Amino acid sequence: MKFLFLVQGEGRGHMTQAITLSKILTLGGHEVVHTFIGKSKRRKIPDYFFAQIGSRTDTILSPNFILDKENKSLNLFKSIVYNARFLGLYKKSLDLINQKVKETHPDVFINFYDFLGGFYFRLYNTKNLKHVCIGRQFLSMHPDFPFEMGRNIEKRLFLMNNWITSQKCHKYLALSFRPYKPLHVKNMIVVPPLLKSGIDKSIVISEEFLLAYMVNDGYAEDLISWHKNHPDMKIHCFWDRKNMPEKYMPHENLTFHQIDNALFTDLMSQCKGFISTAGFESVCEALYLQKPVLMIPVEGQYEQACNAIDGELAGAGIKGKSFDLTQFMAFLPNYSPNNDFRKWIENVNAIFLQELTNF
Repeated sequence: MKFLFLVQGEGRGHMTQAITLSKILTLGGHEVVHTFIGKSKRRKIPDYFFAQIGSRTDTILSPNFILDKENKSLNLFKSIVYNARFLGLYKKSLDLINQKVKETHPDVFINFYDFLGGFYFRLYNTKNLKHVCIGRQFLSMHPDFPFEMGRNIEKRLFLMNNWITSQKCHKYLALSFRPYKPLHVKNMIVVPPLLKSGIDKSIVISEEFLLAYMVNDGYAEDLISWHKNHPDMKIHCFWDRKNMPEKYMPHENLTFHQIDNALFTDLMSQCKGFISTAGFESVCEALYLQKPVLMIPVEGQYEQACNAIDGELAGAGIKGKSFDLTQFMAFLPNYSPNNDFRKWIENVNAIFLQELTNF
C-alpha cells in the first residue's frame, strides 16, 4: 500500500512518530510516497527529520499557535488573529497537497495532528482516500480519559481542535502511555507510542545530573533562576532558542543544548531524572528508560495538563507547576519504575501494520 504523511511541525514528538512509522511501513513492504511538514517562523525543523523520514518531503505553511511575550504560554486570541492573516497561503498549501495526492495516488493519508489535514478532507475530493489521524489527543474519545477539571472552556477548545483536525477521519490511532479498556471505541483504537528507533539499544545508568527539555524556551529563565540557588546540581537542558550557540552555559553546572536527537537520547539514558513541559513523546522515552519525570504543562495548553495527569497514573513521575525543582528533588528517592511499559510497546510494529492496512 502507498501512504502520504502530513506532519505538524510544532515540537519534536510528531516528527519522531512520523519517522518511526515510516520505518515500520517500509519494513512491512509498504511505501511512503510523500511527506508534508508544517513550518512556522517560530521554529526550525531539525535536519534529522529530513535525513530520516525516508521519503520526498515538502515544507508547507500551516496554522500554529502564538505564545505570550515571555515565550511561555499559548495566547489563543493572538493565535486566531495571526492565522487569519494567512488563509490565502494556507489555501496554497492545500493545493500543493492535492497536487501531490493526484500525482502519487496514495491509499492512505496519515495526519499527525495538523489542521490542514482536516481542511483538506473537508474541501477537496477525497473519495478513494482513507484518512487516518494519529495523535495522543484522540485518546480524549475514550470514556476513561483523565480530563483536567475546572477548565471547561479550554476543554471545549481542545475537543474542537481535535474535530477540525480529523474531518472525515476513517480511523483514529490514539497514542497512549498505557493500555485502556476497551482498546476500541467505535473507530478509535488505543495504541502504544511510536518511540524513535535505537532507544532500545541505550545502556541505562544513573549519573548525578538532571536532564530537561523545554518546547518553549521562555521557561529557561525560570530554570536559571532556580539553579542560582542550587549551583551544585548538574543539569543539561535542550531548547531551540534561535541565535544561540550549540552549547550555552549561563553558569557552571547548567548547560543548554540546541536540539540534538542522538545527544538527547544518550543523556536521557544516563540522567537520574527528567524535567519536561509535559510533551507526550519525551515522557514515553523516560518511561521506557525508567527515568522519573517532572511534567510541567505549558500554560494555556490544555492537552499537556491532561498528559501530566495521565503520566502520573502511568507511573511516569509527578506533575509540577514551574521549573522550581525542589518538589522533584524530594520525589526522586521515592520513585518506583513502571515495569509494564515495555510490555505495552513490544508489539507496536504489528499493531500499526494491522491497523493501517485493514479498513
